[in-house]
Amino acid sequence: MDIDIGRRLKAVREARGFSQRQLAQRSGVTNGTISLIEQNKTSPSVSSLKKVLDGIPMALSEFFAEDGDSLEPRYFFSAGDFTELSPADMGMDPASTATGRRKVSLRQVGDASRHQLQILHETYPPGADTGAELLSHEAEEGGIVIAGLIEVTVGDQVRVLRPGDGYLFDSRLPHRFRNIGEADCVIMSACTPPSF
Repeated sequence: MDIDIGRRLKAVREARGFSQRQLAQRSGVTNGTISLIEQNKTSPSVSSLKKVLDGIPMALSEFFAEDGDSLEPRYFFSAGDFTELSPADMGMDPASTATGRRKVSLRQVGDASRHQLQILHETYPPGADTGAELLSHEAEEGGIVIAGLIEVTVGDQVRVLRPGDGYLFDSRLPHRFRNIGEADCVIMSACTPPSF
């Protein structure tokens, strides 16, 4: 699913009755940042978009949820049914577009806004990073590395995880994921309640 992040942010902001300036103040970013995102003149990192959405407040999963989804319960999802939660250039510096480096992919199973659990299939290409600004949100999260290497920072602890290794922590602790290997890192993760 492709989403126009700028148009979606503007619609959400206006629906909540915030001016760009008000949302900037609530989010701790500049008014110019909100303007650039809404005009699609910049692609925010996951940590930047999360910070803006925290000012609304709204989870990434809710932001990227498709409007008008069927109300009928759904229990099974093929790989093509997953919802991509990643902004176009998530976790990558602006030069990544010029170098052609692949982006981080966070693919969500189902609509997390309808459940108490969020499940993600995450792929971090070599050098990919969730951003220098550490993430923090109201939840607990855990995951298992399926392939590759990932450096995970939680609070003041840093660990390199390999296939079969896992993590589990309170997501309110500042955290970051960074692929320091030479191959894709694939992680299956879960977050409860859905707040990412």
